[in-house]
Amino acid sequence: MGRRSDHSRAELEALILDAGHRLMAEVGFARFSAREVAKRVGYSIGTIYNVFGSHDRLVVAINTRTFGLWAAHLDARLEQAGEDRIAALVGGYFDFARANTHLWMAIYDHRLPPGATLPPEDAAARAVLTHIVVAEIARALGRAPEAVTPLARSLVALVHGHCSFALTGAFDLMGEADPELAALARVRECLRAAG
Repeated sequence: MGRRSDHSRAELEALILDAGHRLMAEVGFARFSAREVAKRVGYSIGTIYNVFGSHDRLVVAINTRTFGLWAAHLDARLEQAGEDRIAALVGGYFDFARANTHLWMAIYDHRLPPGATLPPEDAAARAVLTHIVVAEIARALGRAPEAVTPLARSLVALVHGHCSFALTGAFDLMGEADPELAALARVRECLRAAG
């Protein structure tokens, strides 16, 4: 099984991360297995832990990659947004989550062990997504980004809640026909109140 000399450490990290990301997209967090990743790349589970340090660090790396894809998706939506950039932002949030449900949910399903923190490089990579939202809220309100950061975080939580309820079917049970439109309406209400 072991092909320990076939790849450099950097190549191994990329190989494992690619396979892990694909597996997470296929099966989701609850059924994700580092052992399955090892099998897919043809290395031992020990190699996975030697490269990433732990199962948690592997999942963190996979989720950080998802954040990067999500940020790129939002950037692309905003490039084509025209005047209604807030609608593009909310729509981009929902679109990414619908198209990448397992990967999106894994971000929120994974918890670091008590006392553990994200490595700085992962935290910085994930913050890009928040910066996109903050910049758009600042633009919409004509304020400096630092002045709208708390509001932007609350609006992310609002959209996330609507998106999560939509994907899990909770809004169907409540009779909400269009959760994305409802989320956009609530965001617009908050922006009007803040503006």
